[in-house]
Amino acid sequence: MLATQTTVYASPLRRVSLALAVTAMASLLQACGTRDGMNTGAIPDDYRTRHPITLNEAEHTIDIPVSSGDSRLTTPAADNIRGFVSSYKGTSTGIVQIQLPSGSPNSAAASRMGKQIRTILTGSGVPAGKIVETVYAAGPQGDAAPIRLSYVAVTAMTGQCGEWPEDLTSNTSKNRNWHNFGCATQNNLAAQIANPMDLVAPRGMTPIDAERRSVVIDGYRNGDNTASAD
Repeated sequence: MLATQTTVYASPLRRVSLALAVTAMASLLQACGTRDGMNTGAIPDDYRTRHPITLNEAEHTIDIPVSSGDSRLTTPAADNIRGFVSSYKGTSTGIVQIQLPSGSPNSAAASRMGKQIRTILTGSGVPAGKIVETVYAAGPQGDAAPIRLSYVAVTAMTGQCGEWPEDLTSNTSKNRNWHNFGCATQNNLAAQIANPMDLVAPRGMTPIDAERRSVVIDGYRNGDNTASAD
């Protein structure tokens, strides 16, 4: 038996229709492959959108424990206060508040410590006019009421983690990350940002090293190798 070959001749109109269909299919496939952020099946699923890093006012505090028998600050406590002042000078120019306990067994000792703390603050570069001393009510029993130092500064931060507003099973069926996904990573990244203004605009360039640049230009003119050493 001889095999027969059938040739189909398409009309010009049919060829145009096929070309349009192929073009439309290619466009659809290209649209499916386009990624805007981290999208899955055209459903927005980007943890940076759910937990954005924003600049907000935040209170920075440090507690200095004081016992009723203390007569002066310990060396580690004084070092902690100096470190606190270093953070303050790098992020704020506002008020530094010294909050002393009142009504607790260590209130008298805390009052003495407050004067020493003020001396350390001014000695570390905090203007005396920026230091405000207040008191707060503390119970006569329980834990030793600490002296609290605080200031307010613009801080890079995210929202609170640990929120589960959706059922995990519904996210699994939609192939989406759960709501809390990426929150801890965003919080850790925000905590590592030394200057929150870096998120707003880049810093200015540092001045050039004119002496080093003259050496390199002279070497280039003399035909020397000016490439950096590995």
